[in-house]
Amino acid sequence: MSRWSDEIEWLDPTRDFERIVFLLGTCEFAWDIEKALEFALFRTYAVPSISGLLSRTGAFRRDTRKRYDDTELLLSEISENGQHSARGRAALDRINEMHGHYRISNADMLYVLTTFVVEPPRWLDRFGRRSMTPKEREAWAAYHRALGRQMGIEDIPEDFEAFDTYGRAYENAQFRYADSNAEIGKATRDLLLSFYLPRWLVPLGRPAVHAMCDPPLRAAMGFPSPPPWLQRLVIAGLGARATLLRRLPGRRRPRLITARKRPTYPGGYRISELGTFPKGSRSD
Repeated sequence: MSRWSDEIEWLDPTRDFERIVFLLGTCEFAWDIEKALEFALFRTYAVPSISGLLSRTGAFRRDTRKRYDDTELLLSEISENGQHSARGRAALDRINEMHGHYRISNADMLYVLTTFVVEPPRWLDRFGRRSMTPKEREAWAAYHRALGRQMGIEDIPEDFEAFDTYGRAYENAQFRYADSNAEIGKATRDLLLSFYLPRWLVPLGRPAVHAMCDPPLRAAMGFPSPPPWLQRLVIAGLGARATLLRRLPGRRRPRLITARKRPTYPGGYRISELGTFPKGSRSD
């Protein structure tokens, strides 16, 4: 057990969920939760109504990296500073203002929120140094229930299991191929690979991403099925990393996403300049 998990054991998941989420996301599972949330957003692009809106805005064609950074920074401002802090409130207002310019169904908003709830625990079950404890899952769901309410989302599930049930049913009903899925999915896949590979090697890394996608997700994105040996290799590699992590000491200080230097904002950023808005709007 780490010092962070020791602290979590003393906290109340119904009252202290923001502190628990902060510790999980910046200390206990910093890299894993960041990757899991990247994959969570990636899954949402397999829904044509979601990818279609993103395609129509043109943001991914104009600047995929800025669209990615803006989303990550807005969510991290909230989780790292608190939903009711000045910066967290400003980020929430910016998200709500941005969403208010587009016609987005409650069902789509709820599905995106659901992926934020279920994908990190699923990732940690498979690839983490350990799984989330029941208390941590409860706090993780409670945090996102509170976040969803502040975003005006209705009919939010009561607990992790209900989120999981909703997400699986929604994917069964809504995952299907669309050209916009392929457009947004391919752009995001190549961006994420570019964080680890030089541009000329990105095409060689694509099958590894496909190997991490389940068959319905691959079909909805139009991705080819990777060879079975590659799937086994990718899963084994991540499993070996988890085994190594269990033998290493935990993180000594928080890893803050908002403190990271980015080529998109070389001189730093302001919350008021994050997000994608229609051209000609006051926030554009």
